[in-house]
Amino acid sequence: MKLLIPSAKELNEQARTVEAKPLSDHTQTILQTLKDYSLADLASFYGISEERAQVEKERIESLLNGSAKSYPALELFDGLMYRSIQRQDLSKKEQAYLQEHLLITTALYGVIPAYEGIASHRLDFMMKLKPAGQSLKVLWKEEYDRSIEEEEQILSLLSSEFEMVFSKSIRERMIQIKFMENRGGKLKVHSTISKKARGAMVTAMMKAGISQLEDLKLLEVAGFSYREDLSQEKEWVFVKE
Repeated sequence: MKLLIPSAKELNEQARTVEAKPLSDHTQTILQTLKDYSLADLASFYGISEERAQVEKERIESLLNGSAKSYPALELFDGLMYRSIQRQDLSKKEQAYLQEHLLITTALYGVIPAYEGIASHRLDFMMKLKPAGQSLKVLWKEEYDRSIEEEEQILSLLSSEFEMVFSKSIRERMIQIKFMENRGGKLKVHSTISKKARGAMVTAMMKAGISQLEDLKLLEVAGFSYREDLSQEKEWVFVKE
């Protein structure tokens, strides 16, 4: 069983550092493409000031020359969902669970284990970059598929941006989760609450040692419970009353 979550824009560079792994060919291709951008081009590409673009330029160069600090991916990414995952004071069993089951999807490193060492960077699939003359989604599609093609159980807590990198045949095998709140008798989906709930679901699965997705239906996650009457075969709905 694999649990998929997306990367995040917010970073925690106060996280512990770890040894870096050699960069893959795809990662190097992307970095070389960005390295050729002028400071003005980088500022335009990222939609930021040239001062902030200088930081990104230095990150790119340090990655390529091997001097960049590396952090565990699960601890470096620090968006709302990540802050809702218990990441500190974990037992060895809990850490082992995350390392075995949790995969993080990224635009620079591909699909990586929870504690893979990665460097600070700024990149997502919405950015219009053409490394080797192809989009980031096309570049990564084969490796994304390969990362989970042998898995019988795949739980997706991904946004559509990351999910669409996988081929249709892989996406059709994923179980997707929808979190809804009952507000005055009407079921609503709220982006912020859903992000927090995804993080809470990762924590709940880790605490319970869930290895069979069917067992997920028995969990209460931050007040959300499985609703069979609202769910479909590949889309499971959790409701907070």
